[in-house]
Amino acid sequence: MSKCSIWLEATRPKTLPAAVTPVLLGSSAAAAVGQFLWQPAAICLLFALLVQIGTNFANDYLDAVKGGDTAQRIGPRRAVAAGLVAPPQMRRAAIGILSLAFLCGLGLIPYGGWWLLLVGLASVLCAWLYTGGPYPLAYNGLGDVFVVLFFGFVAVGCTYFVQTGGLRAEVLLLGLSSGLLINNLLVVNNYRDYEEDRRTHKRTLVVRFGRGFALQFYRLAAGTAALAPVVFYLCGYGLAVCLALLPAAAALWQAQRLALARTAEEFTMALRAAGAIVASYGLLFSLGLVLG
Repeated sequence: MSKCSIWLEATRPKTLPAAVTPVLLGSSAAAAVGQFLWQPAAICLLFALLVQIGTNFANDYLDAVKGGDTAQRIGPRRAVAAGLVAPPQMRRAAIGILSLAFLCGLGLIPYGGWWLLLVGLASVLCAWLYTGGPYPLAYNGLGDVFVVLFFGFVAVGCTYFVQTGGLRAEVLLLGLSSGLLINNLLVVNNYRDYEEDRRTHKRTLVVRFGRGFALQFYRLAAGTAALAPVVFYLCGYGLAVCLALLPAAAALWQAQRLALARTAEEFTMALRAAGAIVASYGLLFSLGLVLG
């Protein structure tokens, strides 16, 4: 592989809808009330993408040096663990991307106020602490909390706030549904890596409570994703928002398929499906908000 291909793979392109979707939803909700601003929306999108890529790089580096990624791994290969990128090189890349994300986020201060400095700092620090630091979130069952908080409430809420100057209860519900649906990507990963994570003492929620719990958590996310468009419709946003019920229903069906997955190929298909559901939910809900 060329160096370019290796680094492109290390960004984990299939996870990038997790960065785009909450910004798209927050911006569409702002557009639905006639207050869309493309400049802060673009900054939010760039910030979200950089944080996602920086988190992926940090996870690649830290899981390898901590022993969380082993030769028995059945998921997609990781650059450091596979010997494609030297650990110090990946560490520098992760810190560089996360630093760039923080600098990018400073551009939102004129739109939302200085308190966004704390939000940006917390986002970048937690991206590293997800698998780094003395108490790594992913190794202690808090990875899901990180995803729902930062890829749900923070990403959707802040994107909406910097364009409108306020928040609404239904937007917070939108953030929750987005965060939970995006977290299904993590649920699939942890469900797949259950045996390896147990061996390496990585105490994810799936390791703590079992695969049955993971499947119920997956279904909870699908149910919340289905509830959000109904609430928006009842709040007067128009029937078109109910287009988002289609990917929410697909998520419920995918929970059944995940329960039957056994091979690396089946888990890869489950992860790809979870990513496609996130992307289609964001697109259809956003379309419904704009049309409504």
